[in-house]
Amino acid sequence: MKFKVLIERDEDDWYVATVPSLPGCISQGKTEEEAKKNIKEAIKLHLSALVEEGVPIKPPKEAKETTVAVTI
Repeated sequence: MKFKVLIERDEDDWYVATVPSLPGCISQGKTEEEAKKNIKEAIKLHLSALVEEGVPIKPPKEAKETTVAVTI
């Protein structure tokens, strides 16, 4: 299964990775590569917990990614 992962830099210069289709699945790393490695492990653990709780695992929905500009 492939999951969309969002990686952003926080105010402390850490890379924070989240998985939109798995709410609460978050990890971080000092580098982008470390954050990717860590979120992969977090996804595995998250899915394992869902299986253990008897929650069905559904493949992530396909989503279109875009950006918008906002002027204030």
